[in-house]
Amino acid sequence: MRTNKTKELTLLAILTALSVVLAYIHVPTPTGFLTLLDVGIYFTAFYLGSKAGAIVGGLSGFLIDLLLGYPQYMIHSLIAHGAQGYFAGWKDKKRIIGLALASLAMVGWYVVAALVLGYGVGAALAGIFGNVLQNFFGMGLAYLLFVAFKRFDRKR
Repeated sequence: MRTNKTKELTLLAILTALSVVLAYIHVPTPTGFLTLLDVGIYFTAFYLGSKAGAIVGGLSGFLIDLLLGYPQYMIHSLIAHGAQGYFAGWKDKKRIIGLALASLAMVGWYVVAALVLGYGVGAALAGIFGNVLQNFFGMGLAYLLFVAFKRFDRKR
């Protein structure tokens, strides 16, 4: 039992670190930045499920804001990307609903975050397009990686 927990914790730490590295590929914008962070979050959720998706999503979002100099967003990213990872990990018949909720949770929470942080309605609305773009690009690329990984894993 202990070995399985250690393996799970190690895998989650590695996936979190890889997600943070992916987030370093970023484009600064007036309302923050666009990253490949969502690729790591969605891949984890697709591969390991909701719990792992929430952990990797929340931690990697929190850490990348700290590392890139946006500490005011750390808690908001923990919530937004944690929820994103949780919903994206829904399986089978709930998968489509989960992906829609994952997208809504991430984009919607950043609108709330901009308002709570006092940036105003204009900034909140301006961030929507970039967050939607980042979300769907990350979802698509993660799905392709997940399919490739499953094929590779089957051949071993």
